[in-house]
Amino acid sequence: MVDRKKISLVLADVDGTLVTEKKVLTDRSREAVRQLREAGIRFALTSGRPPLGMAMLLDALRLDTPIAGFNGGLFIAPDSTILEQKTVPEDVAARSIELIRGHGLDAWVYRGNDWLITNADAPHVIREAWTVKLAPKVVADISADLQGVAKVVGVSDDLERVQRCEADARAAFGSRATANRSQPYYLDVTNKDANKGAVVDYLSRYLALPAAEIATIGDQPTDVPMFKRSGFSIAMGNAPPEVKAQAAAVTDSCNDEGFAKAMERFILGSAT
Repeated sequence: MVDRKKISLVLADVDGTLVTEKKVLTDRSREAVRQLREAGIRFALTSGRPPLGMAMLLDALRLDTPIAGFNGGLFIAPDSTILEQKTVPEDVAARSIELIRGHGLDAWVYRGNDWLITNADAPHVIREAWTVKLAPKVVADISADLQGVAKVVGVSDDLERVQRCEADARAAFGSRATANRSQPYYLDVTNKDANKGAVVDYLSRYLALPAAEIATIGDQPTDVPMFKRSGFSIAMGNAPPEVKAQAAAVTDSCNDEGFAKAMERFILGSAT
């Protein structure tokens, strides 16, 4: 068990971690965050979602810390003030779209507050719009304007294709961009410094807390960089084996109160 006196901040992924598969924030998870606050432990969120896609959680959890959207590509304050933004170079964004389409994936672009797509009937569009409470803009060419792009996403239900595309994107861009799967069916391409490991660094500086006093919890390959930078890491029970292997502890799945149980057992020490 972790000595909770050494944990000053918990940084949590959202989908597959804080919320269930059906995107529900349970009462037990809300109560766990309240107990963290009572214990003097701060709480922060990071996600591949746009920051506005986490707005529904701000009041429910009474957040007072920066929110890291686009895997750390955009930091906003709880009042939506932009604190820091990291965008994808135009040539990298263009090549990302080519690479994604070359692997047979659908391509999305997030730029500013806009989510740009070319096919409203493509996989996961309807569910994503419901999840993040943001309607996409259907355009003829998502490559027409690639200035200020926060994230390019490759989407497919052929999970092996997504995995191969991830490997090829990493090989193509090297240190020029970050390419990770935020879900088995999503490949996120972001700024080279926009990853969840950098989120730990940012919050450490912003809140004046040692990274060793930050605990992280997540379920996907995009969460592994923050595992490596934080003092303590927890993988969800629904995480793939390669993610669990990178964490210091493993909890139950997001559909079995895994987040709340992790806070109770590993951070608060209140599990019976």
